[in-house]
Amino acid sequence: MHGSIAHKIGVAIVSGTYAPGDILSSEVDFSEALDVSRGAYREAIRALAAKGLVESRPKAGTRVLPRARWNLLDPDVLTWAFAGEPDAQFVRNLFELRAVVEPAAAGFAAERRDRDDLRILKDALAQMRRHSLATEAGRVADRDFHDAILRATRNDAMMVLAASIGAAVSWTTQYKQRARALPRNPIPDHARVYEAIAAGDPVAASAAMRVLVDLALQDTASAMGTDVQPPAIKALP
Repeated sequence: MHGSIAHKIGVAIVSGTYAPGDILSSEVDFSEALDVSRGAYREAIRALAAKGLVESRPKAGTRVLPRARWNLLDPDVLTWAFAGEPDAQFVRNLFELRAVVEPAAAGFAAERRDRDDLRILKDALAQMRRHSLATEAGRVADRDFHDAILRATRNDAMMVLAASIGAAVSWTTQYKQRARALPRNPIPDHARVYEAIAAGDPVAASAAMRVLVDLALQDTASAMGTDVQPPAIKALP
């Protein structure tokens, strides 16, 4: 119950229905309006506070925090962001993060992967081909594919991002199909990343992943009706 309440309020905050600085209705009023127990409402507020969306103080009530305080990479917050029409700048920010992290991760994976990593990647790719990204099963396989690459880096800091990157991949892919079919088939892009990692070629793996992310951004921008160009990320010397 408290999860559904957190979802309802979280969507309202992320969508701008509640703006930073707004004071939410009292515990009693909210509980009555939602027809839930006060305990469930308190649990929901604690969950939102843990994600940086709100802050509760005695006598001052529950206040929506500035966007800079939100844990935007939390999978739940990403879910709430895509529950309606996501903010175009936020979508671009997600792809800028992916453009920085994932090509480097693919390069590391090409150098450090083992047979188990390749098996997971190959299986995920096979499931994507079998089900297509128009299905939930295909999107789960897509998320598994990106997750496996981050784990194959053997870099604990990168691996921490697996849930966030996976959620971003899944929700943007699902968003692109709300009003129409995917504008093109992105599975061959994934196959090129896999082939480069399997070949142990970090330069080719990084380049293939960069193309995959750039094309995914263009597809998402097309679905949103915006003209968003891929971020210009220069290689480090």
